[in-house]
Amino acid sequence: MSRSRRAFLLAAHATCRDSQRQVLKRLLRLNQESQFSRDLGLNPNMSLQEFRERIPVSDYELVRPYVEKVAAGDHAALLGTENRLLMFAVTSGTTAEAKLIPVTSRFLDDYRRGWQMWGIGAYSEHSLLQKLNILQVSSSHQRFYTAGGTPCGNISGLVASMQKPLVRTLYTIPAAVAEITETNSRRYAILRLALADPHIGMLITANPSTLLQLIEFCQTHASELIRDIHDGTLRCPDISPEILSGLRNRLRPNRLRARELESMLIQQGRLCPHLVWPRLGLLGVWCGGSAGAYIPRLKEIFQQTPVRDHGLHASEGRMTLPLHDESPAGVLEVQTHFFEFLPVDCADSQTPDALEAHELQEGHEYFILLTTSSGLYRYNIRDVVRCTGYYGSTPILEFLHKGAHISSITGEKLAESQVVEAVRRASELLRLCLVQFTLTPRWGNPPEYVLFVQLPDGPPVVLERLEQFAVAFDSALRHTNIEYAEKRATGRLNAVRVCDLPRSDWQRFAEWRMARAGGSPEQYKHPCLFPDPTFQGFFQAIAGSGDYRVT
Repeated sequence: MSRSRRAFLLAAHATCRDSQRQVLKRLLRLNQESQFSRDLGLNPNMSLQEFRERIPVSDYELVRPYVEKVAAGDHAALLGTENRLLMFAVTSGTTAEAKLIPVTSRFLDDYRRGWQMWGIGAYSEHSLLQKLNILQVSSSHQRFYTAGGTPCGNISGLVASMQKPLVRTLYTIPAAVAEITETNSRRYAILRLALADPHIGMLITANPSTLLQLIEFCQTHASELIRDIHDGTLRCPDISPEILSGLRNRLRPNRLRARELESMLIQQGRLCPHLVWPRLGLLGVWCGGSAGAYIPRLKEIFQQTPVRDHGLHASEGRMTLPLHDESPAGVLEVQTHFFEFLPVDCADSQTPDALEAHELQEGHEYFILLTTSSGLYRYNIRDVVRCTGYYGSTPILEFLHKGAHISSITGEKLAESQVVEAVRRASELLRLCLVQFTLTPRWGNPPEYVLFVQLPDGPPVVLERLEQFAVAFDSALRHTNIEYAEKRATGRLNAVRVCDLPRSDWQRFAEWRMARAGGSPEQYKHPCLFPDPTFQGFFQAIAGSGDYRVT
């Protein structure tokens, strides 16, 4: 274990309260010269109680006017002189319109340090990875610019663009690929480079669905990809000459590799990941919340390759560091941001009592609040987490769902995490892996829920199995939510339906959400629970032969 990781863990183990109070003081000092700090009377010598009295639990609207000034070039509106603005991260906007989050020099240092700790942990448990390459999918940090000339996009792209030349050689996908704007062209370029590299040991991207989409795309375009590897080309008309020129040294002809892939394709009928990358040892993706629904399918496709959660992070900040594989839980990163927590049960109060990190109770659920170096203060990111234990004096947290991802027609208060768990149980019971799914309410007398699903390619799933799945899912949902069970038992909720939708409908829905939110494909978070009954209006043929009801 490195000295820096050991120091991080020792601090987390021993001094959560003291570390967090010092972080708050440091953050208040960092931006004390800003107009925001002056307007609200913030200073590094104020007590926690005074800090809370000056700033209520907030959302983006508190800082929006100041962010707009920063975007126009007035950085002092929100930031201190030593806290240099580098870019704006564009949130995926799955629960609201897209927002610009400042990414500063101090924020980037904390972000990179968190990822270094993640990497040290991964390599400590998987030492063979140290001699292998990394396939990381990232997005551009300069998708557009503000009026003040600041780039806007994804922080992962900024980090990739700042890699040292020696480090860059370890990554199969160069940073230039992130600048390809057309989604399918970018996927093709990623696969063209990845398939040519048999020495990949780790795949990293935020959403597990991104890897599933890449593998699906690979099967559709396998022959063209192999031909490009053989010829040393990248036949993709939507890639600009400038980007293509920057990739030339990665596109040399490799006839031997092409013959290997061609042989796999002939023998297996597809390019199987465990054969394409025989030394693959780790998948780095989100495992918590709705992302957990994709893990069984991911494990199936990648032949049970170990999975390590990214930790809870967003455009607004890094929150947790996982300590082990196969777990969505991680220790709170107490040395980066100042954290507060609202118990879910009293979060709607006019004057909610916020807790410090060391005050959480194991097994309880909380909304997490962030105060960061980028100028967010007591920011309610609307993430619901559960405290699963402690690492010394610092809580270990598991992400459950976004607060907005709760549906209640008759008082059942279904949470997205409960839907994911019910699908997981039904899938395991019937050995039926779904590509993706979304549960949504449908009004009626009585109302009901509809589980829209995408089935895997291959032989058609017979009617009887989908009927069995509907029964198993309903039973599991009753088990995970007593209010749902009670409403079903009393007839206030009708039987759940299961509806199979084609891949084209799911793609259309994803494109609509990305267009509305302004996020990148890698940021896209598919909703496993969509509380708005108008969901079904996005599709033309909802009812019919693919619509199955619990009896």
